[in-house]
Amino acid sequence: MMKTFSQNYLNLLQGEFKGINLTRIDDPDEFYNKQIIDSVLPLEKSSIFLQEINKSGILVDVGFGGGFPIFPLAVKLPGIKFIGLDARSKKVEVVTAIGNMLEIKNSKLHHIRVEEVVFDLPVVITFKAVGKISDLLSSIKSSTRVLVCFYKGPNVHELENIKSALKSWDLKEEIQYEVPGTEGRSFLCFRNKNVLRGTIDSKLIKISELL
Repeated sequence: MMKTFSQNYLNLLQGEFKGINLTRIDDPDEFYNKQIIDSVLPLEKSSIFLQEINKSGILVDVGFGGGFPIFPLAVKLPGIKFIGLDARSKKVEVVTAIGNMLEIKNSKLHHIRVEEVVFDLPVVITFKAVGKISDLLSSIKSSTRVLVCFYKGPNVHELENIKSALKSWDLKEEIQYEVPGTEGRSFLCFRNKNVLRGTIDSKLIKISELL
């Protein structure tokens, strides 16, 4: 199923959406490994990722770019609700159209920055290849416990100071796994130690309102 999904996806990216530059990969096998398999492999490799997704029933993907990992995950988990947040309106418009053509029914994409959102539900949040972990964790405002997971390269500790994030977050899991055609991947999941107290800023958008 995922092989067919991957080829249909790549056909769209190389066809009518070619000028949008959503991926530089044009080889079908490379696209399948680096975009599809890379997106879904943590469901199998992680000890808590799938468990937490099933518990909350909601996954929020921040900075989804060309639709990864949100669309491959949505295909694998049709009973889960997926919310995509991206700061680039054109990407949201185009990727929404691609999702409709691929008949992905369980995802909603929004042109919203994560800084404008408050997580009022115990969701799972993903970031794939965008920004530094400590910066992204500090951008999250939550009135409840959330699990935040990052798709990173194998040398994440050489490139980032993850210890600085541990003042407010617990590192619940860190795993490494192989993806064909890459040097390997790291997958790190964090849970917040603290939640927002008192009145929530009325300017913030509740994630529950985006379902």
